[in-house]
Amino acid sequence: MTKAAQDAITREPAPAELRDASTRRDLKRAAIWLGLAAAMALVVLLIQPIMIVFAGIVFASLLDGGVRLLGRVLPIGRGWRLLIVCILVVAFLFGTFYLTGVQVTAQVTQLRATLEVQANRFTGFLSQQGLMPGASDVSGIARQMMGSLGRVTSWVGTAIGAVTSMFMIAVLGLFLAMDPTSYERGLQWMVPRDARPEFARTLDRMGVTLRRLLAGRLLGMAVEGVFTWIALAIGGVPMAMLLGIIAGILAFIPNIGAIVTGLLMVAVGFSAGSHEGLWAIGTYFVVQTFDGYVVVPMVAKRTVDLPPALTLAVQIMASALLGILGLALADPFTAMVKAALERSAEREAEQDAAE
Repeated sequence: MTKAAQDAITREPAPAELRDASTRRDLKRAAIWLGLAAAMALVVLLIQPIMIVFAGIVFASLLDGGVRLLGRVLPIGRGWRLLIVCILVVAFLFGTFYLTGVQVTAQVTQLRATLEVQANRFTGFLSQQGLMPGASDVSGIARQMMGSLGRVTSWVGTAIGAVTSMFMIAVLGLFLAMDPTSYERGLQWMVPRDARPEFARTLDRMGVTLRRLLAGRLLGMAVEGVFTWIALAIGGVPMAMLLGIIAGILAFIPNIGAIVTGLLMVAVGFSAGSHEGLWAIGTYFVVQTFDGYVVVPMVAKRTVDLPPALTLAVQIMASALLGILGLALADPFTAMVKAALERSAEREAEQDAAE
């Protein structure tokens, strides 16, 4: 080969070669966008197990809160404290179902029949006033509404799916509560080394926030359930115990839970008579007023104060996309995101002050 031919050979890397800086830069950008698209697709496809895992984390935080509380009075190992918490939870559940199981089962059947009768009366009254379409149209509208909600996790509504999900949540939460530190270290290993200290502080803040939120929710559930039961029993409202249990359970979901509780109480109250119906209305307003002006502010000072409009918006979106499980986990998710954003704002403030 002549010297002229050698000089004519291009020495620069081709655009398709990885040695080219611009090619490597474009490949990195393309890999990032493809990774984000793949991550979003995986989230959509795996939303059901993701919700189960998050529910397990919430349950683990609940157990961890009890373990930490026992640690203040019992100087024993963490494993023994976790065992005591689990035994107390199981004993409470079995004791409650054993003592009230027969009565609650009978009341559940009675409640379903009562609600069907009251719903038919109410829709009949609205139809007579010309404020509601016919029965066939109502059934079609109801089927459309139920079909449009919770499509992503509609399987959770089945009995087998619900039992399986609860079992998986309990097992996952138990394993996480046994040794949460090892799982935290595993998450930290997935983060770049220089960002691990800040990531650890953010995780700690989110964990504290979640434990405080759950503690406040449990206190509110107990207060609302017991007060509703006692007040309805005094007024002679049927199924007072069952309505108290329902009110306590639904208190875990503020805003929407209170509305559902009020509707059930009023429907059952008026099924027994006008006096019982008015007593149920009064009980609802008294309990909700006491809960809103005494219990919630007192708990919010020691736990987490979430904006009502924000929590309601997240609950609506979560229930539409993820069904009942998303509705139940909306508040913990909002609280954790809020804690992470607050920590990010604090870090930026610290950096600005250092500069």
